[in-house]
Amino acid sequence: MSVDVVTFGCRLNAFESEVMRSEAARAGLSDTIIINSCAVTNEAVAQARQSIRKLKRERPFARIVVTGCAAQTQAEMFAGMPEVDRVLGNDDKMQADAWQRARTALFGAAALDIAASRKIAVSDVMSLRQIAPPRMEVLPKGQPRVFVQVQNGCDHRCTFCIIPFGRGNSRSVPVEAALAQVRALVERGHPEIVLTGVDLTSYGADLPEAPKLGQLVKQILRKVPELKRLRISSVDSIEVDRDLLDAIATEERLMPHLHLSLQSGDDLILKRMKRRHSRQQAIEFCAEVQRLRPDMALGADIIAGFPTETEAMFARSMDLIDACRLTFLHVFPYSPRPGTPASRMPQVESRMIKERARRLRDAGEAALRRRLESEIGATRQVLVESATQGRTEHFLPVAVHGEMPGEVRRFAIRGSDGARLIV
Repeated sequence: MSVDVVTFGCRLNAFESEVMRSEAARAGLSDTIIINSCAVTNEAVAQARQSIRKLKRERPFARIVVTGCAAQTQAEMFAGMPEVDRVLGNDDKMQADAWQRARTALFGAAALDIAASRKIAVSDVMSLRQIAPPRMEVLPKGQPRVFVQVQNGCDHRCTFCIIPFGRGNSRSVPVEAALAQVRALVERGHPEIVLTGVDLTSYGADLPEAPKLGQLVKQILRKVPELKRLRISSVDSIEVDRDLLDAIATEERLMPHLHLSLQSGDDLILKRMKRRHSRQQAIEFCAEVQRLRPDMALGADIIAGFPTETEAMFARSMDLIDACRLTFLHVFPYSPRPGTPASRMPQVESRMIKERARRLRDAGEAALRRRLESEIGATRQVLVESATQGRTEHFLPVAVHGEMPGEVRRFAIRGSDGARLIV
């Protein structure tokens, strides 16, 4: 039987899941389920645990390997689950030899009834100083949109965030290695590539000559002219460089869609989060990119119910949707992560956190509906993802029928059903 991967969390996890699937299959694993976990909230960890139990009930003879950020930060907890056969660290999961060792551990003569401590194969991510691009032969195939990891880890210490301890310090893929990945994927026929990382706009600070993300984007567009569409995943607005702004303004193949790590609209909460931007800086950045690219679609991460957040502070986060003209909202109900400074701050009542998260999500859905309605009558270039759905340049979902996945088709937008555009 095949290797199956269940992915939680970010776009970087999605990319890494495809690499793991290939590496595990090449190592000879079979009837194995890989759980690629997320540690960003308590709910994400709980979902991974629930999924593990459910999958073991459904497939009692399958081997279960847990990896990802939650596995890195809570290895012993996962190893203590009787359903789990192996716990792999976040760096280990990308190494071919780690999957060879996993095969021996899972299917060798001594594989039965191993102690929890022997299930763990988790290295120290904080000691890592480099990132190795995946082997070309394990890069994903057959998908219209694919990810290229150019950065991993984070040097910042936001008070709510456990991810630096799951990913390690910031490290970047050299420009030429990133270009080689992009070329290989374009040669395979992928029309759209997404640059991804944990703290993407810190790209290059650890490399010789310290190239910035904007320089990498320009290099890709200049040196891989066959690439049809380039996207950037989540960025920190305070780190965006002048070259990236210039590319946003002038490069048509760079898609007019950015997702921003804003987190709050209140200055005191931003300081308590140890964020590096103010409310006004966030608003000014959004206005600038929308001036440079008037059709720009913006999304943002917002945390609801951060410790000490009052109703007035929360209202300023709600106001940010209109002030920044946001289209997409990714809402995180605050959840205390053990060992983080925010977990020791005065907490907002759980009921209030859920209520504020609901209000944010409702406002986000309304913002998306407004953007969808504003598209009616426009003509858009749609990347067909499947027989039933595609995405415009602005990452807006489009209902399609019978189209060939991988094609970029020009469609007139006739309507909207409130969730997708209709052509």
